[in-house]
Amino acid sequence: MQFTSAQKSAATWGLIASVIAATLWLLAPVLTPFVVAAILAYALTPLVNWLDDVGRGRLPRLVAVVVVELVFIVLVLGVILLIVPILAKELPLLREQVPVLLDGMNAVVKPFLAQFGIKMALDVGSIKAFVLKYLSANVEDTFGSVMTSLKLGGSVAFAILGNAVLIPVALFYLLMDWKRFVTRTLEFVPPRLRAAYDSFTSEADAVLGQYLRGQLLVMLFLSIFYSVGLALFGLDLALPIGIFTGLAVFVPYVGFGLGLILATLAGLLEFAATAGPAKALIMVAVVFGLGQFIESLFLTPRLVGERIGLHPLAVIFALLAFGQLFGFVGVLIALPASAVLLVAMRRAQARYLSSKLYQG
Repeated sequence: MQFTSAQKSAATWGLIASVIAATLWLLAPVLTPFVVAAILAYALTPLVNWLDDVGRGRLPRLVAVVVVELVFIVLVLGVILLIVPILAKELPLLREQVPVLLDGMNAVVKPFLAQFGIKMALDVGSIKAFVLKYLSANVEDTFGSVMTSLKLGGSVAFAILGNAVLIPVALFYLLMDWKRFVTRTLEFVPPRLRAAYDSFTSEADAVLGQYLRGQLLVMLFLSIFYSVGLALFGLDLALPIGIFTGLAVFVPYVGFGLGLILATLAGLLEFAATAGPAKALIMVAVVFGLGQFIESLFLTPRLVGERIGLHPLAVIFALLAFGQLFGFVGVLIALPASAVLLVAMRRAQARYLSSKLYQG
């Protein structure tokens, strides 16, 4: 059976795609910092090029790269440090409100379980003493506990610290040599396919740009929504928790989960002595339930999905599928990778519809 040149080309590209997918799946843990750095480099390269253009060649690229990367690192640290005022306010409240919360929980749960014939013997006094012991510990004891935990989970701590160092280093070299990497990649493309390659990359670049702009709009809207929503319930830490949650949704599920935990804890501690825990639970259910509803059904599908041409169901499937295949890295690259795959599928469909095989 003879194969046409088009079929041979399709088979070759299919084999290449399969090899790349298998490599990503096998090396996902190792590739994590490099994939993150590559995504950041793709997003930040236009800023570096803009500084080059503003400097009109008099500003070395090294300076432009250092400035852009430092600004980005400061912004990331700023988002992380939003947790500091939350912890600074919640730790004293924990010492004050934990005994109250435990007494209230015991008073509610014990009679409720008794209705079903379940007798609960909860030693509230011992639990209070145990919790307050660690909440009242001094800095030296806390630091010692942290170091012990790091020793017990050394591999996890090493991986986190290693990625924290490796990602900025990889990002620096990628920003410095981005044009060279693009040029080297182009050398692997046969000359007869250069026009198709340039057209494909231009379309994919436009789609990814729309994705990034859409994601930024989602983050901005959710930061405002969560901050205002929590503030309407009277939460003192509404602003830092709202901003942190809105910005952290860039990582699907993880950002929302962290914001939910912080808001629940802050609400329970702040409202325990006045309105009771019910207000905190209602606040979290209303604000975060409505926020998740708006994000899942309107913001992400409309501002991100429609911009890259993905159906809402395709957005959900992409997140789940890439997360299942590649773990945390897969969740990060799910929508950008799906956007590129969508461009490839459109071109494959157009080529098939215009082929003799389809037209008979």
